[in-house]
Amino acid sequence: MPDTAAAPHIPLPRPGRGADKARMDEILRVDHAGEYAAVLIYRAQKAVFEGRKSHGDMVRDLSEMQDQEAVHLDRFNRLLNERRVRPTVMTPLWRIAASALGAGTALMGEKAAHACTEAVESVIEKHYADQIAEIGERDPALAAELTQFREEELAHHDHAIEHGSREAPAYRLLSSVIKVGCKAAIKISEKI
Repeated sequence: MPDTAAAPHIPLPRPGRGADKARMDEILRVDHAGEYAAVLIYRAQKAVFEGRKSHGDMVRDLSEMQDQEAVHLDRFNRLLNERRVRPTVMTPLWRIAASALGAGTALMGEKAAHACTEAVESVIEKHYADQIAEIGERDPALAAELTQFREEELAHHDHAIEHGSREAPAYRLLSSVIKVGCKAAIKISEKI
């Protein structure tokens, strides 16, 4: 039996006029929401660690990752404006959820914060890979940008593992809950 877990999820083409635009709108809307949430997660984690002694390295790492995510977010802000795509209506809820996730995992400690990063980035890098496969021929410039963003997300993922993400308390449960939440947010943000 073939391994279907590694196969990209490429939605079937939509029939009718405007179908390509509608799908590209979904892609940009969800990617904008994801980068917005990533910035907020890192910001909340950084705020917790800045208030504690001896977490200077963690604060520097979080600042660097937040800055990279802010570059991605800025790009999606411009793309939404250029292509006249509305952001998800879920933005206020995602603001609360991302900030709570960031602060909550940071309060659990550095390893839990890294577990959060690993879980989120594992979902996001696969999501980007699926999008790259879907739009590579239709919009090669955007596919190239997503490829760069995906590589940066993978670097965050790998950094988290190197710094003990899998040693976090209740790692499997924490990781599973975060991944399910990310996947649900992706589906919701694409549509509304």
